[in-house]
Amino acid sequence: MDWQKIWNTIVDFFSSNVWNIVTFFLVLFCGIIVVKLLINILRRMLKRTRIEPIAISFMMAIVKFFLYLALVIVLLEILGIGITWVVTAFSAIFLAVGLALQNNIANMANGIIIVSSGMFKKGDYIAVDGVEGSIAQINFLYVTLLTPDNKRITLPNSKILNEIVTNYDSNNTRRVSFDFRVGFENDVEKVKATILECMQSNGAVRLDPAPFCRLKNIEDENLLFTARCWCDREDYWNVYYDVMETVFNEFKRREISIAYRQVEVRQRTDSPVKPISGEGLPTRVEKKRKNKKRIDLESSDFAEIFAIKRKSKKAAKNPEEKAAKSTEQTHKTK
Repeated sequence: MDWQKIWNTIVDFFSSNVWNIVTFFLVLFCGIIVVKLLINILRRMLKRTRIEPIAISFMMAIVKFFLYLALVIVLLEILGIGITWVVTAFSAIFLAVGLALQNNIANMANGIIIVSSGMFKKGDYIAVDGVEGSIAQINFLYVTLLTPDNKRITLPNSKILNEIVTNYDSNNTRRVSFDFRVGFENDVEKVKATILECMQSNGAVRLDPAPFCRLKNIEDENLLFTARCWCDREDYWNVYYDVMETVFNEFKRREISIAYRQVEVRQRTDSPVKPISGEGLPTRVEKKRKNKKRIDLESSDFAEIFAIKRKSKKAAKNPEEKAAKSTEQTHKTK
């Protein structure tokens, strides 16, 4: 193999196409910025319409793909590569990738079905196959859930269509159900009236349909009462906890006894050994966290982008200004 000949060929290529290479990198740099800004503008225009956020994300993904594809074609034209050859190469690549990624293609098709059918939207709280959370993002291939304890769960679109999906935020109202257990010595009508008054006293509880309370079951150790009321979906947990606390306090105020489970207790006569390890609680040392702010040209606001740039320029000038002020103060003291 003649390495000198290969080297000469490479040198001749770069020397004869130096302006094409410079143009290539300029178009690449400027093209990426222009594409990101166009996506940002188009996303803001679509958000002002009545299109669902999930559909907007799908449309933006398609627009982004074609914009970057057009940029690649322009770059290949600058290098002197014909479009016909590019189309042929892309067709072969798409065929090979399609055969290798059949499951991903199925997820893409299922994602289109999810968006077009309107099963749920971004922000809805859903439960699928034993996991639940709020929808943070829906993509061509998967749906991302954010759990109440701030964990991210990724579900393929095919999994969602093949499983039972429970959407807790599909309607504007939700029913809150309660179970209360009291002792046998209590009056049934008094217990029912107390629970109903507690639910009706909560302003977030809807009076239409009216709250409901009845004796559900006579168990071995207690009487089981079931109660139901309706509220707006955003008030579900507030109503649940408030009513539970109100009923408990009202039971004590009206001398309604709560059933207690009978347990046999035995007193221990020996003295248990309590080993102690360590020297008590450690002194708290606060962790130093860096606040890194990243500028996203596709989704950030233009005012925010330019404001960050201005702040960075001012921050660069601050050390010089501080040094000048310190020198002035030293001169004054002298």
